[in-house]
Amino acid sequence: MHLHLSGFYKFLFIMDNRVFQMNCWFEGHVQGVGFRYQTVGVAKGFDVTGYVQNMVDGRVHLYAEGEESEVVAFQTEVESELKNYIKESEIKTDNGDRTCQNFRIE
Repeated sequence: MHLHLSGFYKFLFIMDNRVFQMNCWFEGHVQGVGFRYQTVGVAKGFDVTGYVQNMVDGRVHLYAEGEESEVVAFQTEVESELKNYIKESEIKTDNGDRTCQNFRIE
Protein backbone atom coordinates (compact mmCIF):
# COMPACT_ATOMS: atom_id res chain seq x y z
CA MET A 1 0.00 0.00 0.00
CA HIS A 2 1.40 3.37 -0.99
CA LEU A 3 0.17 6.39 0.95
CA HIS A 4 -0.17 9.71 -0.85
CA LEU A 5 -0.88 12.79 1.24
CA SER A 6 -2.01 15.98 -0.37
CA GLY A 7 -3.49 19.32 0.52
CA PHE A 8 -5.02 19.65 3.98
CA TYR A 9 -4.18 16.07 5.02
CA LYS A 10 -0.51 16.56 4.21
CA PHE A 11 -0.58 19.74 6.31
CA LEU A 12 -2.09 17.83 9.27
CA PHE A 13 0.52 15.08 8.98
CA ILE A 14 3.38 17.58 8.94
CA MET A 15 1.91 19.59 11.81
CA ASP A 16 1.61 16.42 13.91
CA ASN A 17 5.42 16.18 13.86
CA ARG A 18 5.77 19.69 15.35
CA VAL A 19 6.51 19.77 19.07
CA PHE A 20 7.39 22.15 21.88
CA GLN A 21 11.15 22.04 22.48
CA MET A 22 13.05 23.00 25.61
CA ASN A 23 16.77 23.32 26.17
CA CYS A 24 17.75 23.69 29.80
CA TRP A 25 21.26 24.06 31.18
CA PHE A 26 21.83 23.25 34.85
CA GLU A 27 24.80 24.68 36.70
CA GLY A 28 26.09 23.69 40.13
CA HIS A 29 27.29 20.36 41.51
CA VAL A 30 25.51 18.51 38.71
CA GLN A 31 28.15 16.11 37.39
CA GLY A 32 29.32 12.96 39.13
CA VAL A 33 26.23 12.79 41.36
CA GLY A 34 23.85 10.64 39.26
CA PHE A 35 22.06 13.70 37.87
CA ARG A 36 21.59 12.25 34.38
CA TYR A 37 20.38 8.87 35.64
CA GLN A 38 17.88 10.50 37.98
CA THR A 39 16.67 12.71 35.11
CA VAL A 40 16.00 9.61 32.98
CA GLY A 41 14.03 8.18 35.90
CA VAL A 42 11.91 11.33 36.13
CA ALA A 43 11.34 11.25 32.34
CA LYS A 44 9.61 7.86 32.65
CA GLY A 45 6.70 9.63 34.34
CA PHE A 46 6.17 12.09 31.50
CA ASP A 47 5.28 11.89 27.81
CA VAL A 48 8.53 13.48 26.61
CA THR A 49 11.44 12.55 24.38
CA GLY A 50 14.93 14.00 24.39
CA TYR A 51 18.24 13.57 26.16
CA VAL A 52 20.42 14.70 29.02
CA GLN A 53 24.18 15.13 28.73
CA ASN A 54 27.22 16.36 30.63
CA MET A 55 28.94 19.35 29.08
CA VAL A 56 32.67 20.01 29.14
CA ASP A 57 32.13 23.27 31.09
CA GLY A 58 30.66 21.33 34.05
CA ARG A 59 26.99 21.99 33.34
CA VAL A 60 24.32 19.46 32.38
CA HIS A 61 22.24 20.04 29.25
CA LEU A 62 18.65 18.79 29.18
CA TYR A 63 16.77 18.71 25.88
CA ALA A 64 13.10 17.71 26.00
CA GLU A 65 10.32 17.78 23.43
CA GLY A 66 6.61 17.01 23.37
CA GLU A 67 3.42 18.79 24.39
CA GLU A 68 4.30 22.07 26.09
CA SER A 69 2.53 21.23 29.36
CA GLU A 70 4.33 17.86 29.61
CA VAL A 71 7.77 19.31 28.85
CA VAL A 72 7.34 22.17 31.33
CA ALA A 73 6.05 19.81 34.05
CA PHE A 74 8.97 17.44 33.39
CA GLN A 75 11.59 20.19 33.66
CA THR A 76 9.92 21.51 36.83
CA GLU A 77 10.01 18.03 38.39
CA VAL A 78 13.68 17.51 37.47
CA GLU A 79 14.53 20.87 39.03
CA SER A 80 12.48 20.04 42.14
CA GLU A 81 13.92 16.55 42.66
CA LEU A 82 17.53 17.64 42.02
CA LYS A 83 17.39 21.12 43.59
CA ASN A 84 20.17 20.33 46.08
CA TYR A 85 22.63 20.01 43.18
CA ILE A 86 21.45 22.96 41.08
CA LYS A 87 22.80 26.45 41.63
CA GLU A 88 21.37 28.01 38.48
CA SER A 89 19.41 27.02 35.38
CA GLU A 90 18.91 28.62 31.98
CA ILE A 91 15.97 27.72 29.74
CA LYS A 92 15.34 28.35 26.05
CA THR A 93 12.20 27.15 24.28
CA ASP A 94 11.07 26.80 20.69
CA ASN A 95 8.71 24.82 18.47
CA GLY A 96 9.99 22.54 15.75
CA ASP A 97 10.04 19.09 14.26
CA ARG A 98 10.38 16.12 16.61
CA THR A 99 14.00 14.94 16.62
CA CYS A 100 14.01 12.19 19.27
CA GLN A 101 12.22 8.86 19.61
CA ASN A 102 12.86 8.28 23.34
CA PHE A 103 14.54 9.89 26.36
CA ARG A 104 18.17 8.94 26.88
CA ILE A 105 21.56 9.84 28.28
CA GLU A 106 24.02 11.10 25.67
